[in-house]
Amino acid sequence: MTKNDTRQNIITIGADLISIHGFGSTGLNKILSEAQVPKGSFYHYFKSKNDFGLAVIETYAEDYEARMDETLANEKLEPVDRLRSYLRRSVEDLKSCDFSKGCLIGNLGQEMASQSDLFRERLDDIFSDWEQRIARCLKAAQDAQQIQQCIDTEQMGAFILSGWQGAILRAKVQRSMLPLLRFEEMILKQLGAVDQ
Repeated sequence: MTKNDTRQNIITIGADLISIHGFGSTGLNKILSEAQVPKGSFYHYFKSKNDFGLAVIETYAEDYEARMDETLANEKLEPVDRLRSYLRRSVEDLKSCDFSKGCLIGNLGQEMASQSDLFRERLDDIFSDWEQRIARCLKAAQDAQQIQQCIDTEQMGAFILSGWQGAILRAKVQRSMLPLLRFEEMILKQLGAVDQ
């Protein structure tokens, strides 16, 4: 395994464990044991656990943004169908892990926002970027006459992201897709896109 592979393996395993147990409850020994990497090697790749946590956040955000590009920015689909695709892919992801993980950025936001300004500010930047991606899709839907013209796409993008994060949390608690499906239905109604 190359150095980059080892570093990525630590990040991947760490992200998986953090998604389930949280950042504070995920010890380095558990991560390194799962990754089969000696403790000394960890500090070759990361200055501290916080440095590692930020690397996990960056990697997750990059992967998630690539998925957003595949759905929300997919010009092969009509804009409203892009939004549906984005929401449904998230439903499938949550279902595939038996509702045990949710969104790592959302999980860390709930856990770390009051504990670390460094984490809070980076997470907020990521959420802001995601809001803009949703807003661009909504603007494209407006331009295509697929949703109501009176909608403020910036505000609605922020609302959808916040509501979706809440629906993910509720789905984890209920271990059910129902909160996500209800949210999707209500958003499409509010957009005036139900019959599209």
